[in-house]
Parts: sequence; C-alpha cells; structure tokens
Amino acid sequence: MNCCAIIPVYNHGGTVGHVLSVIRHQQLHCILVDDGSEPHCAATLQALAAHNSDVTLVRLTANQGKGGAVMAGMRKAYAMGFSHALQIDADGQHASEDIPALLELARTHPSRLISGQPLYDDSIPKGRLYGRYATHVWVWINTLSLDIRDSMCGFRVYPLAPVIALLDSVQMGRRMDFDIEIMVRLHWRGVGITQLPTKVHYPSDGISHFQGLRDNLLISRMHARLFFTMLTRLPLLLWRKLARASLLK
Repeated sequence: MNCCAIIPVYNHGGTVGHVLSVIRHQQLHCILVDDGSEPHCAATLQALAAHNSDVTLVRLTANQGKGGAVMAGMRKAYAMGFSHALQIDADGQHASEDIPALLELARTHPSRLISGQPLYDDSIPKGRLYGRYATHVWVWINTLSLDIRDSMCGFRVYPLAPVIALLDSVQMGRRMDFDIEIMVRLHWRGVGITQLPTKVHYPSDGISHFQGLRDNLLISRMHARLFFTMLTRLPLLLWRKLARASLLK
C-alpha cells in the first residue's frame, strides 16, 4: 500500500498547519487542495508547500465544494502513483490519533474503503446530528443493507483504483453530498466497507461551510437520484444479498 493524505482546504488557514503536521508525523505525503480560498489562506498554503518537500499543492481557481476538492486531490494522487488516499478535514474536527488504526485496516484490507464511524460529543450542532439519521435511513434503503453505519464522515482511506474508475464513469456531487454518494456507489460496485469508531469534535471557533438550506437540498436530491438508480440495480443487489446470506448459513 502506497498511501498519501488529501486535505481539502477552503479558508482554513488557521488550522490546516496543525493538521498537516499530524499527517507529516505519520510519514504520509500530503496533497493540499486549495478550493478557491481567500488570499491570506492561499498564501498560507503556498508557504506550507514551498517549505515542505512532502507536500503537494493543488490550486482550484474557483470554489468547487468539498467534493470537488477531494476529487481533484484523488486524481492528483492517482497520477502521482499512490494506491490509497487518506481523506481528512482541514478544520481539526477529526481524531488524528486514529490515523494509524485507519491505515492499519487499509493495509490489512487494501481493496476495502476504510471509514470513520463518528462518536460525537456535545459540540455537534443538534440540527446536524438529527439530520444525519434521515441520511442513514436513505443509505440503508439505497444499499438494501446495514453495511454502512454512517456515510457522512469525511475521515477515511480510499483504494484509489476503483474510485478513479467510478469518477471516470459517473458524475458525482461536488459539495457536502459527495461523501455519501461515493460511499453508496462504491458499495454498489462491490467495494467492501469497514468502519472504525472515531471521536468527532466541532471546535467552538471552527469554520463550517455546511449551508443548511443549500446542502440539505443537494443531499435530498442526491438521495432521490440514488433511489431511482438503485431500482435499476435492484436484481443485482438482491442477488448479492441472497448470495451473502447463503454463505453465512
């Protein structure tokens, strides 16, 4: 396994340096994706890349959203020869101490998507917490399974070959709908999923780019689109479910 890290950044100049230092401590090459940040943050990212040989900066001229930034980072990572990519947010909400456990699971199961399964403290906004349950139910419906316990955590290790094949064949959501959609579509394609419980903390002074009305509408449209696509895959999904059930007997 040849793994790098991808950090999508949009005006997180105050926190990305710490996240980067944690990544470099794990001896991972880091791809910073500047998703159209304002000049001060862009300058910070430029300096980090200029002073660290194990950092690559990908600059997007206009903000594309978290999904768009992560996809740009994935394509860069694959072009550089990496087989896997760790995705982690720039705002410091993810438990970086769990990176070694995620990487070890990826080494043991290199063909699987390894994802964090959030354990929230009281810092999570209640609207975000309750809204996640609706997404959980839709994901269970659209996969006809309970294999995905949480699809919204952007702290995960991707096997890049199947991901790039998916990105080359399907137009994906580019904002907060991305994490959910790519996990469901990889599941449809037979990519196994392993989830690791991990603590998530929302800093009181953190910068969130989740826009309630816009992003909830995007996520709702995405669930509807996946549902009707799932109906066309229903025979295959049912056959796979029955095959798994027979193996467990």
